Amino acid sequence: MARPVLQVAAMPPYLRDLLDSEYALVVLFCVFVLEGAMLMYFMPSEAIVPVSIGLLGHSVPSIAAIIGVAVLGATVGQVGLFVLAKRGGREWLLEKRWFRVSESTLDRFDGWFERWGPIVVPVSNALLFTRGMLTVPAGFAEMSTRKFVVLSAVGTVVFETALAAISLGVIEWAF
Repeated sequence: MARPVLQVAAMPPYLRDLLDSEYALVVLFCVFVLEGAMLMYFMPSEAIVPVSIGLLGHSVPSIAAIIGVAVLGATVGQVGLFVLAKRGGREWLLEKRWFRVSESTLDRFDGWFERWGPIVVPVSNALLFTRGMLTVPAGFAEMSTRKFVVLSAVGTVVFETALAAISLGVIEWAF
């Protein structure tokens, strides 16, 4: 089976080994929960789906399972962060060491949410470098949790499906 060498090499060896085991989908789910909650600092989140396809296979059922687990895990993580933002508020969240978003960056994303409204949640989740960044402003704005879940999941489906399609194109091209 072809494996995207550059992206597998960027992954910590212990994680690569776990994703190559019978616990792969459970591990993938946990990794995506961390990614959705903006707590994954040990590897680029854009590498997870391509690496998973390389390790788990690129059959239609494998890809569907990877995308499904990715969307479910990332959405669970984002909902957790959303609820913390909604209940804790801006000042509380900015005081937390694990929340690594600067006040100026948060101001910028607050402005996006104020200007465009809830539609920015799925749009930001579908784009590189802004994934999940509108989770916190949506929580501050006290958006309904149900609405947030749907919008977050829609954007994540678009993003992860695009990553899978690009990965398959690279695999086909390289091999």
